[in-house]
Amino acid sequence: MPGNRSGLSIGLLTLVVLCGASETARAQVPSRIVSTSPSTTEVLFALGLGSRVVGVSTYCRYPEATTSLPKVGTFLRPSTELIARLRPDLAIVSQGANDVPRQLSLLGIRSVTIEEARSLDSVRSMIREIGRATGSAERADALVSDIQARLDRVRASVRGGPRTRVLVVVGRSPGSLTDLVVVGRGSYLSDLVGVAGGVNVLDDPALPSYPRISMETVIRLDPDVIVDAGDMGDTVAEHVRRQSVTEGLWRRQASVAAARRGAVHAVTSDAFVVPGPRVVEAAETLAAWLRDAGRR
Repeated sequence: MPGNRSGLSIGLLTLVVLCGASETARAQVPSRIVSTSPSTTEVLFALGLGSRVVGVSTYCRYPEATTSLPKVGTFLRPSTELIARLRPDLAIVSQGANDVPRQLSLLGIRSVTIEEARSLDSVRSMIREIGRATGSAERADALVSDIQARLDRVRASVRGGPRTRVLVVVGRSPGSLTDLVVVGRGSYLSDLVGVAGGVNVLDDPALPSYPRISMETVIRLDPDVIVDAGDMGDTVAEHVRRQSVTEGLWRRQASVAAARRGAVHAVTSDAFVVPGPRVVEAAETLAAWLRDAGRR
C-alpha cells in the first residue's frame, strides 16, 4: 500500500541518516591528542583518554605515564613544529598561545583553545569543554558530578567548625620570603580554602586574584595557617627537598601566629598548582591541615 511504502521509506531514510551521523561522530573522535598544559593533560587522563595522548607540555608530570611522552613546549609557548611531528588529529592549546592555532590550521591540524581555569567553576567548565572536543561529553559530565560530590563531602566534614584564617603563597623569590605572590579572591585556591572550612585572609574584592605583598603585610594579617606553594621546584624529589627549606624559612617569623604554632605547610603536590580533577585532593589536604590547626 502507498501509505506503508511511504512510512517504510521514511524509516529507512531516518536509519541511514542516523547511521551516517554516528559514523561522522566516530570519525571526529580524536585518536592522537596533543596537550599543551598540565591541567588539560590531567583532564584527558581522568576521562580515560590517556592512551590517545601522544604529546604533552614541558611541565606535565601527572600521571606518571606523562613523563615518558614527547614534550612540545610550555603552555604559553608550545612548538607548532614539535606538535606537527606527532601527527595529532587534535591539539588542545591554552588561551594565549600566540599564533599556534592558526599555524596548526594551515598545516591541516585541528585544534581547540582552552582557557586555563581560574576559579572552581571554571575548572568544571574546562573539563566539560575538553569532553566536548574529544567526543567524551558524557564522561566529562560524570567526572564533574563526581568532583562536585566529593567536594560536597569535604564541606560537610568541616561544617560547624572554626573558620581558620589562611594565607596561600603561590610565588616568591627562591630561598627567601620576599616578593610574595599570594592568593586573592576569584582564584580556585581561594575557593578551595572555603570548601575546606577556612577563610582567605586576602578575600578582598579590591585586590587582584594574585596580589604581591611584603612580609610586613603577612605580619599585619597574622594568618592562623600558611600554605606555601611558592618554591616547589620542577621534580617530585625537588618538591620534597624544598619542603623542609621552606618551612624552615617560615619558622623564623616569630611575629606570625602560623609560624609560632607550627601551622606552615610547604606544598609538595602539584594538585595545588594544577587546576583540574585533583582539586578534590587539594581540598581534602587543606581540610586536614585546618583541622590540625584547630587542635593546636
